[in-house]
Amino acid sequence: MESVREQLLLLISTPLYVGVILFEMAISHYHDRNTYTFKDTITNLYFMLLNGGIDLLFRVVYVVCFQLFYAQRVLEIQSQFWYWFWLIIGMDFLYYWLHRVDHFCRFFWAIHITHHSSEKFNLSVGFRSSVLQPLYRFVYFIPLAMVGFKPLDIVFIFSATQIWGILVHTEYIKQLGWLEYILVTPSHHRVHHAYNPLYLDRNMGMFLIIWDRLFGTFQKEMPPEEYPAIQYGLSKQVEKPNPLNIVFHEWQNILQDLRQNVPLKAKLLYLFGPPGWSHDGSRKTSNQMRDQETLDRNRTTS
Repeated sequence: MESVREQLLLLISTPLYVGVILFEMAISHYHDRNTYTFKDTITNLYFMLLNGGIDLLFRVVYVVCFQLFYAQRVLEIQSQFWYWFWLIIGMDFLYYWLHRVDHFCRFFWAIHITHHSSEKFNLSVGFRSSVLQPLYRFVYFIPLAMVGFKPLDIVFIFSATQIWGILVHTEYIKQLGWLEYILVTPSHHRVHHAYNPLYLDRNMGMFLIIWDRLFGTFQKEMPPEEYPAIQYGLSKQVEKPNPLNIVFHEWQNILQDLRQNVPLKAKLLYLFGPPGWSHDGSRKTSNQMRDQETLDRNRTTS
């Protein structure tokens, strides 16, 4: 169930992706930076295919769902300009909350963690998709259908904004001047993929950074003289990073926590609380890690 626009988008974006990735690979090799490894890149493409396959198989379900709500729409936007303008803004706003929930609820983090599991940061990492996300992602976009946006237009704009979301996965673009205040830039997204405590769970936007600035999840990339260099990946890396384990390792960790002899409230927090929460304080959430780092730095400088 693809629109002509989506097919055209695919025809344009595919050679774009191939070209910029090969170009970045060449630069990395020339400067001997080891930005890419064969295993990591193949893993990224593998997860892209898994995610895309699930999305394609499930598409009829969520498009029909959108159509049911669209049939009961409460608005009709006549102007083509404002129709597409507000669809982009609305999509990006709702994606921000999807992404934020993925980071702050462990149940959904167990799905999204796949995207953050690479210790590299390059354009191919943009394809390291959260494999099972297509099964629930559409729920966040139902309000768009309710206010009058056509189902296939919703799907198209999500695909279009994903192009930008992939292209910001690079270390080779530094700062973009005044655009840093409006758009999600590579600098912002490097922060998002870091496991340094200051950077954890920051910069959730896909296209616009204004949501992070408005809702308190923004963090700029710090200069090296003020803060340690970015470390990519997870605060606790996957011990056996094979494709199956990368997808399911956090679910295994959740099951281990649920088997503990703890009250029901603790079990629910292990499932739906923030990643890193523990009933006995043996692990730390991102906010606790950030607070501890701040405390340690203050002690060092005092």
